[in-house]
Amino acid sequence: MEKNIIIPESVAIIMDGNGRWASLRNLPRIQGHREGVKAVRKAVEFSYNNGIKTLSLFAFSTENWRRPNDEVMFLMNLFKETIDREFDELIEKGIKIKFLSRRDELPDFVIQRIDRSEEKSKNNEKMNLLIALNYGGRYDIVQAVNKIVEKGVEKIDEEEFSEYLLTYPFKDPDLLIRTSGEMRISNFFLYQISYTELYFTETLWPDFDENDFEEAIKVYSRRKRKFGSI
Repeated sequence: MEKNIIIPESVAIIMDGNGRWASLRNLPRIQGHREGVKAVRKAVEFSYNNGIKTLSLFAFSTENWRRPNDEVMFLMNLFKETIDREFDELIEKGIKIKFLSRRDELPDFVIQRIDRSEEKSKNNEKMNLLIALNYGGRYDIVQAVNKIVEKGVEKIDEEEFSEYLLTYPFKDPDLLIRTSGEMRISNFFLYQISYTELYFTETLWPDFDENDFEEAIKVYSRRKRKFGSI
């Protein structure tokens, strides 16, 4: 990384383009997802090595259940395999793992691994890895409101409201990256990105590497964040 580059403390990524990557190579969509896991590994390593404190990855949305059942089940098993193969090493490096999930819709074998990963890494402080798995921004806001109603809270401010979101107590993203050329948020961190810098790249997720990540940070570093001021 070049000198004088401002490293964002918190980065979120919408990992898009696995299916298109596979289609361009006349491969099944599931192969694109497997290649996408390799890109996840590179993104985590880059964040770890360059001082990014929190990395949030949009892995599976609440809308992704609309995909063909065989693809959905492949993804659930891929999550299982990836957690089993990769996460012990991440935990040994001091990475705290947190899943942002609507858990009641996930298979038990995934929930078990979520619980185990979070428990084993709960005291780690080197870096935070947030994985949005069966997550939706609207769901996050609604579940927060339901918690507030259940507690009988009659009045609340913005700071207090954020404490009921699945992302609490982690910092809102400074930078949001979306791959594959699509320029929309797709029901990701709707509440959390009010002042987040957005970066869109044509690169498909399986091809997103350290150079692409560094370019996104360079663009971020050149921007002036005003937060409503002049």
